[in-house]
Amino acid sequence: MKTSTTSKSENNELDSISLILEPQDNQRLTNLCGQFDQHLRQIETHFDVEISNRGFQFKITGVPLQAQKTINLLQELYDATKTEDLAPEKIHLYLQEDTHASPADKQSKKVNDETAPVSIRTRRGLIRGRGPNQNHYIRSIQTHDLTFGIGPAGTGKTYLAVACAVEALERDEVRRIILVRPAVEAGEKLGFLPGDLSQKVDPYLRPMYDALYEMLGFEKVDKLIEKNVIEVAPLAYMRGRTLNDSFIIMDEAQNTTAEQMKMFLTRLGFGSTAVVTGDITQIDLPNHQKSGLKHVIDIFQGVKEIRFSFFESKDVVRHKLVQRIVDLYEAHEKKSGTEKKTN
Repeated sequence: MKTSTTSKSENNELDSISLILEPQDNQRLTNLCGQFDQHLRQIETHFDVEISNRGFQFKITGVPLQAQKTINLLQELYDATKTEDLAPEKIHLYLQEDTHASPADKQSKKVNDETAPVSIRTRRGLIRGRGPNQNHYIRSIQTHDLTFGIGPAGTGKTYLAVACAVEALERDEVRRIILVRPAVEAGEKLGFLPGDLSQKVDPYLRPMYDALYEMLGFEKVDKLIEKNVIEVAPLAYMRGRTLNDSFIIMDEAQNTTAEQMKMFLTRLGFGSTAVVTGDITQIDLPNHQKSGLKHVIDIFQGVKEIRFSFFESKDVVRHKLVQRIVDLYEAHEKKSGTEKKTN
């Protein structure tokens, strides 16, 4: 049983909170602390606290709210060591999840069906939503035939969509997975790349391949592609098809025109689920064409059968610098827009 006691420091500004982790398991403790206590140092930096421990007895010193958050996270991580091998990358994800809300907020979210914690089960393990926006996104995919995931790079839009597709395939809820992406060059020309059309398009679909390999393994993915259970295709190949009993994911949808988006969405058949992902701040369409993703935001809002999940920079689950980069670009764009209006 976990216990904690709190005592005020002399300056009445910092708290020292004690915690005893139970049940006591040396292997789990090592997993929690990391090599040379690197996980503890990572948590210290995030919360601006000091963590010291003798075996399973921990002492956290810091501003009261941050110290309590640290206690809550250490307990959560120690529980996770029963089934997970922790690494700095995973600690970062847990810390990102904490960024969204205070402990009180987390408790209140448990009764909110829209953002309550939700998981995806695959044979390779359990994938959890990190924060309310990811939870909302996963739940939307699991309960609706058409979901749009819109937000900056690194927020897990594609990865979670592929995870939901793998889960649906393993449960025999669908017969195949179809991964689609518009082959639009980001300032580069496909014609200069070697190989046939398939080989030229493959690099654009690499993020989805990577997610599949992680969840199913290289050999299994290759076999499923050979059997056409997993199909990877450029958007242009979708015209004229009707996709039944399929889980369809279109990635980088900001690079579709309104006409292409309409064509894709009307491919949806019986027993199918479609997920459309994209970042409307990174449109590579030529000649200032209007993005099909922006267009559907305007015309589909409020339709009950269609769900939108919007992500922000705080949802970024890559290196912490990526979140900072997204914020800086957004601030610069707002400043540029304001200057244009005043001029």
